Amino acid sequence: MKNALLISASSYKDTGYLRHCEGWIKEFLGSDADEEILFIPYAGVRRTNDEYEQKVQECLNSKNIKSIHRYEDKISAIKNAKSIAVGGGNTFMLLHMLYKLNLIEPIKEAVANGTKYFGWSAGANIAGKTMMTTNDMPIIMPKSFDSLNIFPYQINPHFISGKLAGHNGESREERLEEFLIANPKDTIYALPEGTALVIRGNEAEVIGHSDILKLEYKKEIEKIAIKTKFKI
Repeated sequence: MKNALLISASSYKDTGYLRHCEGWIKEFLGSDADEEILFIPYAGVRRTNDEYEQKVQECLNSKNIKSIHRYEDKISAIKNAKSIAVGGGNTFMLLHMLYKLNLIEPIKEAVANGTKYFGWSAGANIAGKTMMTTNDMPIIMPKSFDSLNIFPYQINPHFISGKLAGHNGESREERLEEFLIANPKDTIYALPEGTALVIRGNEAEVIGHSDILKLEYKKEIEKIAIKTKFKI
């Protein structure tokens, strides 16, 4: 049964890095919190893999977190992992590296077989059907935009509604509308900062500090309140 925690962002307001979701992660992991957690740092373009690993260890107060870059046989590391964590950063770089190292299918298989998956920002985005509703700049071209499909819909993390005063570019709603015009059969779940999806098998639950949004082509935007469960 699939078990996943998909967190919109690493921070919420002024709470600090991973502080707002530390309790969510511990509850999600349960007894597996004391086991080694395999960390995937490849989205962290402006950090080395060592630096990213250390930052997550410190912020989650856990020395059980070990980055996949320390393993020579990365596929075996995934197959043997009880929990996999995927950090945020640049989604294009993250997916590029996962394809380059042939890790997409092993992660999908591991999660299908019960390995717990949690990720934030880019790590949440790639848990969806494709990475095409990321907010990131395309700094490198991955082999494919298809991602892990743990949650079989599009995810837009860091969602913020409306336009900033004086900003003349498109709003997030307008950008997501463009995606739906080009991909009218798809559905997007937009996660404001401070929210997450908990996946258990074929059911998802919204947790956090605000509603999330469900967007479909030529339909009104649907608000989904926290603590709501729905079939996926």
